[in-house]
Amino acid sequence: MLTKAIWRMAEQHIQAKLINHLKQDKIQLWNPPYTSEDNKPGLQPLKELAERYAPVVCFSVEQVEEALEYVRGQAVKRGKGNRTYRETCVATLELQLPRDARKDSKKNYLETRLDVLTQSVMDRIAEIHGLQYIKLILNGKELLPEKHLNEQNVKNNSKVMVLRVSEPQKKKQMADEEDKKKTQNESVQRTQKGFQILSERDGSEDPATTPFLEIADQKGNPLNIPHSEKKALILAMGFHEKGRALLKRKQYEAALCHLLQADDQFNQCGSALLGTVDNYAVLQLDIVWCYRALEALSCLDDGRQRLQRAEDCFLKCYGERQQRLLQIKGNTGSEDVLFLRMYLLQSLLFFLDGQERDAALKLQKAEDLYSRLVTDPDLMTQLLAFGFSEREARLGLRACQGNVNQAAMHISNRRQERDEMKREEREKRRRRVEAISTLRELGYCKRDAAVALQQAEGNVDQAYQILLDSAQADQSTNNNAEEPVSQDLVEQLQYLGFSREMLEAALRLVGGDIPEATRLLLDNGGVIPPELLSPSPPSSHSDEASTSTDSAGSTSVSQSLMDVDLVNEVLEDIPRHEEDYLDLTLEEEMDLIGQMKSLLNRMGS
Repeated sequence: MLTKAIWRMAEQHIQAKLINHLKQDKIQLWNPPYTSEDNKPGLQPLKELAERYAPVVCFSVEQVEEALEYVRGQAVKRGKGNRTYRETCVATLELQLPRDARKDSKKNYLETRLDVLTQSVMDRIAEIHGLQYIKLILNGKELLPEKHLNEQNVKNNSKVMVLRVSEPQKKKQMADEEDKKKTQNESVQRTQKGFQILSERDGSEDPATTPFLEIADQKGNPLNIPHSEKKALILAMGFHEKGRALLKRKQYEAALCHLLQADDQFNQCGSALLGTVDNYAVLQLDIVWCYRALEALSCLDDGRQRLQRAEDCFLKCYGERQQRLLQIKGNTGSEDVLFLRMYLLQSLLFFLDGQERDAALKLQKAEDLYSRLVTDPDLMTQLLAFGFSEREARLGLRACQGNVNQAAMHISNRRQERDEMKREEREKRRRRVEAISTLRELGYCKRDAAVALQQAEGNVDQAYQILLDSAQADQSTNNNAEEPVSQDLVEQLQYLGFSREMLEAALRLVGGDIPEATRLLLDNGGVIPPELLSPSPPSSHSDEASTSTDSAGSTSVSQSLMDVDLVNEVLEDIPRHEEDYLDLTLEEEMDLIGQMKSLLNRMGS
């Protein structure tokens, strides 16, 4: 017996096959004799067409007739929507609602103008379909509520996915748990803030009390990345890890929100960087896996593009025959789970497009991989008896093609490598803290010392020279700052109503840049802060002592504690094992293989 999910996929498959044949035969179901002038179906012509196509697509006449009527109805509705849009500028949007909000297998539509705020459309959807706290997704991008639809590339006939953010079961429950429960919006914001804090840290503090993140390769070697890209990459990887944690808990809607945020951040990194790490490819797979779990059939086009990006990225990172991966790790067995998932998703999309042969070929590749990757319970038990964890046993057996002795050796070697990397990391951080202390003893503040060391790649002498050069440049700037300001520039800004003294000070600080001077004055209410007018040189670490009032000190402590909470919260979702993303039990994959075989067998019978 087919489940609702499988039946929906079967319906989509039948419709896709028929559409392909209709296009080849240049048959337009929205025109006579299949549709009358009043848009009603031509029953006899449709029945004859069903009898003609049934043996071609290998379905019963009744199934084909039902699918033809559905395709005809959609075409008529689309044509009517296009006319309405041309005449009234009212667009028709196709909505992909959450599974439990769909009343039947029929598609849901919403008519709206495109020059309205997205928030007003969200309010209408929430009211019509009884939903609260929703997000709208178009082509894998979240639609911002404060922007208009047409500003965000929403067009007539666009397919929009509706994601539920939070839906308390009862009003009383919502009231009781209001302080405890975080909505996904809050979760996304807290995740972003936590990783922003981490991305700004430079390792100048003791890592034992002030964690910071460093981007490294598979061998633990830090990657030299521009600061702006490093920030975006840390945020991207942070959102990805949070999304993966939610994905493991099968909280697919929440996971998708975080994964799409990760995608936005990855897209701020250079294309050259994305082509050298597999993180971006894994993210694309995770997003499409969420689409599958949410039965988001309207996201097929976006899913297809993401799978292509994943395949291209794997090719660049691993090599055509995974030779680069083999060179780095010595085996490719663990990463094969990524290809298993990719082949399965490709098979599913081919099937939904009506391409049975391609779907069957991809499914066969997935089945072959699955048979090699599924772990033997007896072998797992043997490795567990040696004191290895389930994760280590699973990854070890896959890396060594099921050989227990080799797997045990592999796991032991990996443990030694990780221990050595940790020792090297601790030693590197110890040397860094000592180097910063040395530069502070020479009169430089901690922040400047950390930045200089970063630029000098840890060399204390070079960092000292960088600090000397910087101090000389600052002195030169200060000397220039005492030069008189052109009165012509001052007169150009007098219309703003600020005092001549403040105008001159602002122009002096920004080197005569009128737009910057204007912004500086407006941001500070027309009064330049004393610390900008007379900056104190950071010549000793005593300058870093707090001189704020008790109130300001209290606020600072409170903010610091909040930062600690946020950082600890996001660090909880960062796995301690570097191959955690490869540790799949394959239970979901096995279920999908079964579903795909059932569908293909049914279509072929």
